[in-house]
Amino acid sequence: MSLPLLSIKNLSVDFRQGTRVTNAVRNASLDLYQGETLALVGESGSGKSVTAHSVLRLLPVSASHPNGEIIFEGENLLQLADSKIRGIRGNRIGMIFQEPMSSLNPLHTIEKQIKEVLFIHQGLRQKQARERALELLEMVEIQNAKKRLGAFPHELSGGQRQRVMIAMALANNPDILIADEPTTALDVTVQAQVLKLLGQIQQQFRMAIILITHDLGLVRNHANRVAVMTQGRIIETGEIESVFLKPKHPYTKKLLGSEPSGIPVPVSISETTLVTTQNLKVWFPIQKGILKRTVDHVKAVDGVSLQIRKGHSLGIVGESGSGKTTLGLALLRLVKSEGEIEFGDILLNSLNQKQITPLRKTMQIVFQDPFGSLSPRMTVEQIVAEGLEIHNINNEQDHKKQIIQALQEVDLDPDSRHRYPHEFSGGQRQRIAIARALVLKPSFLVLDEPTSSLDRTVQSQVLDLLRNLQTKHNLTYLFISHDLKIIQALCHDIIVMKDGIAVEAGSADKILKQPQNPYTKTLLEAAL
Repeated sequence: MSLPLLSIKNLSVDFRQGTRVTNAVRNASLDLYQGETLALVGESGSGKSVTAHSVLRLLPVSASHPNGEIIFEGENLLQLADSKIRGIRGNRIGMIFQEPMSSLNPLHTIEKQIKEVLFIHQGLRQKQARERALELLEMVEIQNAKKRLGAFPHELSGGQRQRVMIAMALANNPDILIADEPTTALDVTVQAQVLKLLGQIQQQFRMAIILITHDLGLVRNHANRVAVMTQGRIIETGEIESVFLKPKHPYTKKLLGSEPSGIPVPVSISETTLVTTQNLKVWFPIQKGILKRTVDHVKAVDGVSLQIRKGHSLGIVGESGSGKTTLGLALLRLVKSEGEIEFGDILLNSLNQKQITPLRKTMQIVFQDPFGSLSPRMTVEQIVAEGLEIHNINNEQDHKKQIIQALQEVDLDPDSRHRYPHEFSGGQRQRIAIARALVLKPSFLVLDEPTSSLDRTVQSQVLDLLRNLQTKHNLTYLFISHDLKIIQALCHDIIVMKDGIAVEAGSADKILKQPQNPYTKTLLEAAL
């Protein structure tokens, strides 16, 4: 057998905060060969991303490597000079990060950020770099790629931002691509397209891929070998068929047996309606020229009407860019919209910002990108307490009790409340975001892809948690997701969106078993 392209030998990673040391990775060993896809799987916090970030020395200064080597082309990457490792990053070894909103610069256009990679590593001129940037966006199948070059990250959907990250990682045709949850933010139909694309590029350039994911379906269909991690250790490695058909370790067996399951909480169809919209529209103007005249509109939400009863869950599904998140933001009056929005007996679109502020505690949101929505300068305790302080709920002593209770409800150790967001895994950060919303005891909760960054075992736990909270507090959910298995397990009703329009709506049972719209049928075939 040929020599490995990359070899990780007995790698350990510690994080130090004051006198406390966290052993994130313990004596991990992996070999990656040219042209293969090696999947690294395990629960949130198992050490997958820390191991991958160690390859390019992207860990914070609080991290150290007590022992181990990472050998690439005969050199130990952990001992290279900073100037030399910078020449390898993005050039020889590319990386797709898990949270694109926090990885992309919010002040620069997509074109500028892609061109920056090309200037640094290939020395292209402006015209050549623009042509290559456009080619990369088209390669990752972003619609209207020429128009999107001038867009800022906040103007793209989560899935579109992830595709931009993939385009940047592939810009220099690297020898190794580290893909950290590369399809987390993508709907099921696009997941298959993106992975097929990565496979084609891999074959063309004999590129090796480390695929970090919690989606075992992706692993089985797109990887050659798999390494299973838990509590910082690699406990099983082998060929895909061998590990999937004859797993040896009990944890691997548990992981393979995990799948979102259960049914929505029992509800009464006679419940009163909590949220109603009539002909809701969110149109973003496209302006051109010195005078910034409006020449067209992006119709993110175009005439959507819906009803959500108290204690019910409405699932919003559709491809990236279909308007799912914009619809959720519009319901909470977080983006400007036209049309009627009723919350109980209150007409929200008739209220100004001062009038709507007291209602905010009853209408909360859990954002898709937890790292981007959590302040890196605040501890978990400060993050969760912020809403209590803004709405003047109880005193400081009561705040502490409420924070501890909220963290316990989302299965987080209350003693961790003095730590900062960067010290948690992606899945743990999502739980912090849920706790921040729950501490205000809302009646209506918008959940924007709340399980997308979680592995399957934790997804099931969070679904159980959401169902229990819904039963306990009679919560009403608007649940946005591209994962129809999750929707099936939690939602009573479904709206299917495409290009800002609700193409099909009805009870979850009816839509999942007897879809009428061709687009809905395509989604179901890809997911279920």
